[in-house]
Formats: sequence, C-alpha cells, structure tokens
Amino acid sequence: MLKKQWMRAITVSALAGAMAAALTFTAAADEDITLTFMASQDWIQDAEMKLGEKFTEETGIKVDYQIVPSDQYENLLMTKLNNGECTDLFGGQSSQFSIVNQFHVDQNAVDLSGEEWAANVEPAAAFELSVDGKLYGQPIQDVSAVWAVAYNRQIFEDLGLEIPTDYASFCDVCDKLLEADIIPIYECVSDGWHHVCWTEKAIAATEADPEYPDKLNRNEATFAGNEQLITMFSELKEMVDKGYFGDNYMSNEYADAPASIASGEYAMVLYNQGLGVEVNAADPDFPVDNIGYFVSPLCDNQSLNVNYCGPSRFIFSGSPNIDAAKQYLAFMASDESLAYLTENVGKFNQLPYLNAPSAYSDVIQEFYDRYPNKVAVFQASVKYYNPAWMDIGADMSAMFLGEMTPEEVLEDIDKLRSEQAAAAKDEYWS
Repeated sequence: MLKKQWMRAITVSALAGAMAAALTFTAAADEDITLTFMASQDWIQDAEMKLGEKFTEETGIKVDYQIVPSDQYENLLMTKLNNGECTDLFGGQSSQFSIVNQFHVDQNAVDLSGEEWAANVEPAAAFELSVDGKLYGQPIQDVSAVWAVAYNRQIFEDLGLEIPTDYASFCDVCDKLLEADIIPIYECVSDGWHHVCWTEKAIAATEADPEYPDKLNRNEATFAGNEQLITMFSELKEMVDKGYFGDNYMSNEYADAPASIASGEYAMVLYNQGLGVEVNAADPDFPVDNIGYFVSPLCDNQSLNVNYCGPSRFIFSGSPNIDAAKQYLAFMASDESLAYLTENVGKFNQLPYLNAPSAYSDVIQEFYDRYPNKVAVFQASVKYYNPAWMDIGADMSAMFLGEMTPEEVLEDIDKLRSEQAAAAKDEYWS
C-alpha cells in the first residue's frame, strides 16, 4: 500500500526527480526534433503529457501527441502502417496475437529488448508485447485494473441492496433501483467500444470448458452455438429491454461517466478501479471510497476477468527519430515518472513495472480479495478477437435495437475472425 505521506512527498518531488533523470537523455544542441505520437482516445493521460513537457525541457525533444477518436483509430493506424508512413511512436493494444497478426511488429516496430527499463516490465505484461523473445512495446496503463461493475455504495446502503452474486440477484438490484427512480447502469454505446467490455464475461465459456480458447485458436470450435455465449448476449439484450441502461444509453459518452455517477442519477457503471478518484474529481463532496466494485454477474459469473493486455507504446521502425523515441520511453519508465503517473491518474493503481509503486485503497483491495479465482479474458486468450472489437460493438448496437439476434452476433464474430485468420494466412484456417 502506498502511504499517503509518501504520496504527498511524490507530489512535490516526482517531477523534479523525473527532470533529474532526464539529464542523461540529451539531444544534440543543433537538432530540432519533434516526436509524433499517435494514440487512441483515453490512452494518453494528462499526466503523461505533463511529463512530456518536462521531457522537452530537459532534452529539447518536443512531443506532438495526436489523439484520435477511438472508433477511427484502428483503421487510421493500419493505413499508416501499411503505407509505411506512421508516426514516430504509435499506440496499440498489446496481445501475443494482435501484435503479430495485426501490427506485424517484427517489421513495423523497433526491438526494445536491450533498453535498460525493459527488465522492469512485469513478465505477464511483457509476454503480451514480445515475439520470439524480443520486446517490442512498452505498457502505458495499469493492466491489473479489471472491468467490473462500479457502484455507489451509499445508494446501495440506503436501499438495503447487497452485492449480487448471480444474474438473478443482479436483476433484482436493478429492479429495486428503478423502483427508486434511479437508472441502474450508465452505458455509453456511442463510443463504440465500451459496451463490448461486458463481453469479458465470455470467461464463463472458458470455465465450462478450459480447452475452449485453444479450440477456437485451432479453428476446432466456433462462437456460434456456444451455450454460455448465447446466454451472455441474451442477458445483455434483456438488460436493455428491461430499461437497466436508461433511455440515453445509445448517445451517452464514456467521458461523462464519472459526472453521471456523481450526480446520483445512475447507480452503477462498468469501469476500472479508478472510478472513485474520477468521481471525486467531478464532485469533491463525493468520497473516493463511496465507489465499490463487484464482478459482472452475467452467466452467474463470480470469477475475476484478468487481462494483461492493454494500450502500449511502440516505436515505428521507419521513424527517422528512433533514438529520440527511445529516450522518451526511458523517461516514461523511470522510477519518478511511474510514481508521478500512479499518483496523478486515478485508474493507475499498479502500473506493470517492477519499479512502480502500488496505490490500492482498502476498498479496491477488498474487491480483489473477494474473487480469488482468475480467468483470462478472450482478448488475451483467443486469436482474432481483439481486432474485431469495434465490429463486435457495431453488432451489439444492432442487437440492442432488435436488428440482430444474439446468435447472429456470434455468427458474425466467427466470420470476422475467419477474415482476420485468412489475412494472416493462419495454418488452422487454410
């Protein structure tokens, strides 16, 4: 646990320490270098940009952050990579499967294995960024934080609600919230990706058959017809039909989630473990620890959905500024920078570096202790699932509106994966 006293000390000293660390990163006096860094929305936090300013002060190397809306980012990135005209640094989701079959990092990214900070990356996170023992990326965010149902503890206490332990008790909670004129769940379909996070409960299919992910990867099984996945999508559709997402779920935006929870209009939202800090920032009278967490009980799930994949930094192999980009990565992975990021980004409780501090609160630690059984999500265990994320989101939107059935969504996932596999010349689909 990162003590509050130490955290206050970091507030004063972290930037100074990061500046001192940057003294070893020097650009030639006669050079005027500007690093371009393209990333999806919400991947680069204000705290990183603040550190980027300090990096510029100490090295003379400027950083141009190019933030792209999430529903446009993947297509733009792939176009740039395929044309050989990418930015110096680019953001991408880690995954043993995606970095090979989608980003082709062995061709498009720089081998970072020899960098001094590389040995500090948590082994599980490093594995998802490595090919043939070579590390190609650097984690940006906290991958220990899982997507769970964050809830207003005061509302639950006032209404006598208990943390649900299966889908039926979850529906009972939502019904009682509706009776109290409180919208049960804040959902934001307009961003294109957030509502797909509910599908992390696909781990129910893995628990029913531990070999299922491997069967999918060998093209020996399909999404279509899987009993647990049909249940999961059917329950999501039922939640919409029962009004649990309210009337504005199609137009709500992810950025408005903290304020919406702070207002008391909504009781729950699918989020990571930084929501308490973000809600408190939206309303200082709202205590950080008034936000609690429980796993989504779709398919009666009670296991923790773990994922060591997450937004990561890569250096484009065709960049004319590779050395300067390496300096930026070294700066961001320094002890001082990691401490500054941990303190100043609410959802960063334990960045995946051995030299990063831990900032779990008692409420968050209690949440993790409640679910000792951990199962890897499909993004990390199933090939060609993560690249189809936004397309799955579009199908789910159609399902919510009654334009597709759960079975049709599953059939389309199979089709999307087959197309990805064909493009990758996967031997199991040949």
